[in-house]
Amino acid sequence: MLNIALFGPPGAGKGTQSKMLVEKYNLAYISTGDILRTEIAEGTDLGLQAIDIIKKGGLVPDEIIVQIIEERIQTNTEVNGFLFDGFPRTTVQAYILEGLLLKMNTKLDCMLSLEVPTEQLRNRMLERAQKENRPDDTKEVIEVRLKEYETKTAPVANFYKEKDIYHGIDGLGGINEIFDRLTSVVDLTLEKSWINIVLLGPPGSGKGTQGRKLAEKFNLVYISTGHLMRQEIKKGTEMGKSAQTYIEKGDIVPDEIAIKLIERQIHKHSDANGFIFKGFPRTIVQAYILDGLLRKLESTVTATINLNVSTLESIKRLTARGKTYSRRAYDADTDIIIHRLEQHDKRSAKVNEYYEKQFKIDWVDGVGEEDQVFERLCNEVNESFKKIR
Repeated sequence: MLNIALFGPPGAGKGTQSKMLVEKYNLAYISTGDILRTEIAEGTDLGLQAIDIIKKGGLVPDEIIVQIIEERIQTNTEVNGFLFDGFPRTTVQAYILEGLLLKMNTKLDCMLSLEVPTEQLRNRMLERAQKENRPDDTKEVIEVRLKEYETKTAPVANFYKEKDIYHGIDGLGGINEIFDRLTSVVDLTLEKSWINIVLLGPPGSGKGTQGRKLAEKFNLVYISTGHLMRQEIKKGTEMGKSAQTYIEKGDIVPDEIAIKLIERQIHKHSDANGFIFKGFPRTIVQAYILDGLLRKLESTVTATINLNVSTLESIKRLTARGKTYSRRAYDADTDIIIHRLEQHDKRSAKVNEYYEKQFKIDWVDGVGEEDQVFERLCNEVNESFKKIR
């Protein structure tokens, strides 16, 4: 998901550039100014509350703004992200936006600030007032709005400078020239974004085989908690000894161990383009944990892909693997295989539901030749790349 805030003083050209950015990157456009004017025109309760404040050039209370933005976020689900025009205007609103996006398990990727000299802003708004007959573009109101911007809105820049996502953009020149400056920053931001894929599916669905192939093809780092734990067991580490009892029974290893292993791998590959997680999360608690781990690194889960395989097919595959050199300790016992599948069914529904609510899950048929399944998975990963790049 790509989330942009377009920043700048009144008359900087945010509205014009926003429409172009929305079209290029398939974003939902959220302009508090436009929405408020619509609310006023329709005579809604929110509109009536806001009209007197807007006419005087003041800022509408945060309680009203939050209601408007949250509603727009919740009703725009078929987009790659959001472009915020006119929000946040204060540091309080910057914190509000952090919270709203956190609820969606995402974040603001960049703050683009159009920089235009004050005298040029005055001329632009007076010219706009003649063309559009806007009541908030009189000389008196223009001065109030510019002063409001300087005293309340400009400090927002420091908030995002500290997060290292603030980008000052020269707002003078032709429309296309300014647009090119904006998109060059957005494209660079996308290049730095991690692609994080969670590969779900029951034991025996082929997650390990397909996960490794996907990681190689898309230049991602493959993280399998099961593989990492087996390495710890082989080395005879304390972590391995602690995990072995659970693995041999087909149970889920305590989250504390999984967290340490995943964090270690992520930090080991800090220059990666992203990660493919196999075997984690298996529970709703682990889904929250993974979000927390990635959020610490200013990242998030891009998509989850669920390999769809029937219980009977899983049993056949695991039983067959139990007769090969790649067998696991739990593959040789049918009772343990069934126990693992029952544990998966019991917990997976909530994990699937968690990602469904975020519109981050797709199902792929896991039955067929290895290359056929791989091709299906590649198509889904390519779609994920398109959504954020």
